[in-house]
Amino acid sequence: MKRLTVLHSFASSASIVTLFFLGGCSGPQSALNPAGPSALAIANLWWGMFGFFALVLVIVVALWLYAMWRKPVSLTETQANRLHQRWIIGGGLILPLMTIIVLLSFSIPMGYRMLPLPLDGQAPLRIDITAHQWRWEVYYSDADIKTKNELHLPAGVPVDIHVRSADVIHSFWVPRLAGKIDVIPGRTNILRLEADAPGRFRGQCAEFCGKWHALMVLMVEAHTPEDFEAWLEEHKHD
Repeated sequence: MKRLTVLHSFASSASIVTLFFLGGCSGPQSALNPAGPSALAIANLWWGMFGFFALVLVIVVALWLYAMWRKPVSLTETQANRLHQRWIIGGGLILPLMTIIVLLSFSIPMGYRMLPLPLDGQAPLRIDITAHQWRWEVYYSDADIKTKNELHLPAGVPVDIHVRSADVIHSFWVPRLAGKIDVIPGRTNILRLEADAPGRFRGQCAEFCGKWHALMVLMVEAHTPEDFEAWLEEHKHD
């Protein structure tokens, strides 16, 4: 009865803690609420790792409880040494090796999906973004349009964001659309964004860059392709 009470208490505590942390899985900057293929790959990777390590935790706790509650067994010195060797080989070599293989087997393909790879028969739209302390300058070279702290893009269309810095190191991140990429002075890095559907998203500088770093926000709006073309026409002569 005492054992059941302990297990019930542990399960209840674990459930409360899990629900507390999962409360942050939604919102305008939640990477676990994806709205694009790259963000979906990241979310799937996160959930896969979460599930895998939750299983590892359960197994470790089960072994710990078994070690605490099992009845003592008398072993000879030879048997004890053999048992210790099994735990060292199994827990110290085989388990970490299997863990690394499992994680790499699904994390490498997921990472591959996030790269700005060439597309068959299609050239992605290019948008240039320059990071300043503490604002984003967005330039649409094809239409010669500049905006400040706002990014407009067509939904369902891959867009290559070419980012560079005018001063210090920044980091470009729109959590619901893709992973983040460093913005380094003297370099141009490329990140591919694609929104599944029209909507508004929030971007943020994810690298501390000075006094007003927290206010370096980028508002992203995904339009239908037709509305995006209309937006370009409307702002061409601004």
